[in-house]
Amino acid sequence: MKKTTKKTGKQRTGASAPKKATRKAAAEPKPKRVSALDAAAEVLKDEGKPMRAKDLIEAMAARGLWSSPNGKTPEATLYAAMMREARDKGTASRFRKVERGQFAFNG
Repeated sequence: MKKTTKKTGKQRTGASAPKKATRKAAAEPKPKRVSALDAAAEVLKDEGKPMRAKDLIEAMAARGLWSSPNGKTPEATLYAAMMREARDKGTASRFRKVERGQFAFNG
């Protein structure tokens, strides 16, 4: 049984012709971006002392590891992410809360 399409009213047959597969040119892979948490862990490991989230953001930007993509409060976002990792991973976390607002590398 042949069916008609609603838009054109033309009849169509059962199988349509297969579409040609197109390939994109192989592009060079983009370098993987370092996340804020990875950059913070690296800075804390190198410094060897506890730091506040605001100081970590400044140190990460100065070293060229990570910069905020126009966020208004990157230090609050980093602080929350470090707290979440410390809570969820426990002793396996890269971060250890030392004092109020200060984190050290847990390694």
